[in-house]
Amino acid sequence: MATRLLLISDTHVPQRARRLPDQVWQAVEQADLVLHAGDWVDLSLFEELSERARDLRGVYGNNDGDALRRVLPEVMHETIEGIRFAMVHETGDASSRHRRMDAAFPDTDVLVFGHSHIPWDTVTPAGMRLLNPGSPTDRRRQPAHTYLTAVASAGQLSEVVLVPIAPN
Repeated sequence: MATRLLLISDTHVPQRARRLPDQVWQAVEQADLVLHAGDWVDLSLFEELSERARDLRGVYGNNDGDALRRVLPEVMHETIEGIRFAMVHETGDASSRHRRMDAAFPDTDVLVFGHSHIPWDTVTPAGMRLLNPGSPTDRRRQPAHTYLTAVASAGQLSEVVLVPIAPN
C-alpha cells in the first residue's frame, strides 16, 4: 500500500502569514500523512492541521515556544512503508550537512528538515536522502513559496516533487 506524503516546514503562522495558502490546504486533503519540520510559531496551526490532516507528524523549530514544545518532539523517527524517516528542524551549515547528518542519523533512509526556507533534495555519501520543502509562507530569497509531495511504498520513496505555490 502506498502512502501519499506532504512535507512542509517553516509555516510561521501567524507571523509571516495569517494562514496557510489554500493550495497547501488542498495538498493536506490529498495526503495520507503530513510531515511538518518545525517553525509552526503558534499552537493553533498545529491544532488546525491535526483536525484537517488524515495523519500528522511534526517536530518543533527554533521559533516554536513552550506550548508547541510540550506537544512535539525535537526529533522524530518513524518507519513509513518500510522507509526509515527522521525529521528535525535545523541541520546547520549546508557545506558540511551531508557528513554531519550521516553521523547524526546513521539508521535513516530519509531525513526531512527545515529552518533555511531553501528547498533541498540531495543524497549523502551514506545514501540518506535529505529533503527540505522550503516554506509555503516565507520564501526569503527563493523564487517561490514551496512544499514537497512524495509517495512512500514498499521501501521506496518516489514521485518526490517540489511544488511552487501559485500566486493568488
